[in-house]
Amino acid sequence: MSFVFSADGHIIEPSDLLTDGLPPSLRPYGVRAEIRDGFRYMMAGDKITSKAALHRPPPRMGKDGEEFGRGNLRGHREVAGRLLDMEMDGVDAEIVFPSLALTAFLIENPEAELATAQVYNDWLNKTLSGHPDRFVRCGVLPVRDFGNTIAEIKRLAALGFTAAMLPSLIEPSSGLPTYNSEAWDPVFAAGQAEGIVFVLHTGTGREDVRSQKGPGGAVINYTIQACDGMHSIMHLVAGGVLDRFPDTRVCCIESGASWLAALAERMDEVYEAHDVFVRPKLSLTPRDIIARQVACSFQFDRACIMARSVTGTKAIMWGADYPHHEGTFPRSREVLAHLFDDIEISEQDKADIIGGNAARLFRLPGFAPIGRP
Repeated sequence: MSFVFSADGHIIEPSDLLTDGLPPSLRPYGVRAEIRDGFRYMMAGDKITSKAALHRPPPRMGKDGEEFGRGNLRGHREVAGRLLDMEMDGVDAEIVFPSLALTAFLIENPEAELATAQVYNDWLNKTLSGHPDRFVRCGVLPVRDFGNTIAEIKRLAALGFTAAMLPSLIEPSSGLPTYNSEAWDPVFAAGQAEGIVFVLHTGTGREDVRSQKGPGGAVINYTIQACDGMHSIMHLVAGGVLDRFPDTRVCCIESGASWLAALAERMDEVYEAHDVFVRPKLSLTPRDIIARQVACSFQFDRACIMARSVTGTKAIMWGADYPHHEGTFPRSREVLAHLFDDIEISEQDKADIIGGNAARLFRLPGFAPIGRP
């Protein structure tokens, strides 16, 4: 099989990293756990991000009855176990995202948010930087003060990071400018100058990832997160942000990818049909900007492969979502063996989708970067 790069993997930070790593004065504003009334509440400032009964065992999942989240896996917490799991699963390299720090965008205090991002980024750098051919480190960016955002982009680039997270969704109640706002221009200018790929990982920025409590909630809550990426890419393209910074790259992770072609064609249709109302005017069509600057990861979403004539092949990146149950671990070899069944596709396109595209985008050593000298 060709080189396999997973565009989606997670690591669990030490449980005290995001509390003990902050000055005592900032801890109440950051990510932390509170125990009360028989429950563990995970908090970001005053916001409850999750709630779990203390003495209730985690649910068992799948045919083998594994614990939900597979938090007991060595590879979820340490590099040696991770490398063994990757070898077993047929994954050569991957980009790594946080677990606890996924909620950092809900922190409203700018000082606590910056400290949280830096603590996580420094820990990730120390943990993974010894294996540059196996792991891409993806930092977390503070967004409450864009001066902090730009400074952290520059600091991460100096440490050798090639990717950093922005919130996948800007909630109306967040107080942040939406992604079609020129207020984001200094951030995207810094990303372009430093060669940092902006990553929108599903669920980030959402005040409640389990907002639907009624019938079908388990399916609805996970599925609807794919709409977050669509919403944000639509704003970045139509608002002109990506057009103003044509060397900036943005990718949506764990949101599926087949929606990207539908979005590109819908935006083109409206851009032309409503031309008299369109502001700003773009230098390219929305579809062409998306093909130039946007990528998405997927796990089982074969429709995106069939729609690559719209998005371009380099927009499509396979990811395992290690070690989550909705991902492909530990059967990624089996999934990849049948990913292209009955699809007319070249061997080069196959190789790019399962590894080359992501490896080039994130500048893994040995792969020529996309769109940069």
